[in-house]
Amino acid sequence: MSLRVVGSERTRIAVVCSRYPALSHAFVVREVRALRERGLEVHTFTVRRPPADELLSAEDREEHLRTRALLPPNPLRLAAAHARAALTRPLRYLGALALSLGLSTGGARSLVWRLFYFAEGVLLWDECRRRGLRHLHAHFANVGSDASLIASHVGGSGWSWSFMMHGCTELFDERPHRLPEKIRRAALVVCNSHFTRAQLLKLVERDHWDKLHVVPCGIETRSLEPPPRRPAGGPLRILTVGRLVPGKGHALLLEALASLRDQGMRTLATFAGQGPERAALEQLAADLRLDVRFAGAVGQDELGAYYDDAQLFCLPTLAEGLGVVLLEAMAHGLPVVSTRVMGVPEVVDEGETGLLVLPGRADLLADAIARLGAAPDLRDRMGLAGRRRVEEEFALERQGAALAGLLTGAISAMRSNAAAQEAAEPEAAAAAA
Repeated sequence: MSLRVVGSERTRIAVVCSRYPALSHAFVVREVRALRERGLEVHTFTVRRPPADELLSAEDREEHLRTRALLPPNPLRLAAAHARAALTRPLRYLGALALSLGLSTGGARSLVWRLFYFAEGVLLWDECRRRGLRHLHAHFANVGSDASLIASHVGGSGWSWSFMMHGCTELFDERPHRLPEKIRRAALVVCNSHFTRAQLLKLVERDHWDKLHVVPCGIETRSLEPPPRRPAGGPLRILTVGRLVPGKGHALLLEALASLRDQGMRTLATFAGQGPERAALEQLAADLRLDVRFAGAVGQDELGAYYDDAQLFCLPTLAEGLGVVLLEAMAHGLPVVSTRVMGVPEVVDEGETGLLVLPGRADLLADAIARLGAAPDLRDRMGLAGRRRVEEEFALERQGAALAGLLTGAISAMRSNAAAQEAAEPEAAAAAA
């Protein structure tokens, strides 16, 4: 069923990110394009622009050109935005300032940052006002959601905001991100997994639970060719994709590869991604005398070739909200090996599309890789099952339709509430008279 509403103000939204397009967040670009295909008019905003060397794909470069950056601000435009808000809606303006400062975690440094967020939020409000946008949808619970919250508060009646909760970092300590308060004030909270939603349920009262919805990130499957027949000979070609940070567990994968080598199994591993751990991982690979390729940052235009060349995908993560790269690998017909943490089991069907092991266990990781390495037929069967699962449950068209429905529903409810409030004000004034 197609949900397509064109030409209506309620389908105009601002999508706000701390950095857009971001190298490791290609799923946000896919979502924005899916919403536009559903008929929503999507305007993208980023707090900071990404560096030019991170715009690796044609889609990234196109989105970069059509995205408005809040920082660094034009001083005259910033001053004009604050003057306009202060003069036309002084109570809202002061209320937004109090709201932002009230979300401080304490200390002078936090208060200064809250002033920055307030300044950015008012600038965002002014730009949305000028464009006729009244709903803001932020990705992640960081500065993008802070700016959206402030902008919506300044806007007042007829304005609303929502955010999508992706990562797991915010869940370890929700205080810096003020998650409970953001959930209470948002019209809608979209969660990337049932695990993520369950963690948010713990933070707020039951009367806010119905605004928490699960819509996993979608994968574009229409343009993908059928998975290639991968030859079984030679060293087992293993691919891992992700930022080179401690939480992804790449060092454990290197230890597992060393164990497999000692057992007589030949592997050829490729690490696609960039991050602060790269030098340490390269040194560890050299110390373990492993045949590992560090490909660095790879754009979406080129990443498909890496998936197609591999025989097995491994994500040894220690914490993961969902694992979008697992879905990408499965869409390319690869069997996957990962860890049984957080939202990963919602993606990988154990024994059907891949194998899951306990996190932090290089020995179990090696056992799972060895099992698949010795069974080409099992790899093919799991790869085909994974491709089917992505097509049936995680296709971008399906997820885009679900998100579009939630957003249009939230905006419609906001507009109805605003109309009811406006209708009630004359009645209240008449009653008082």
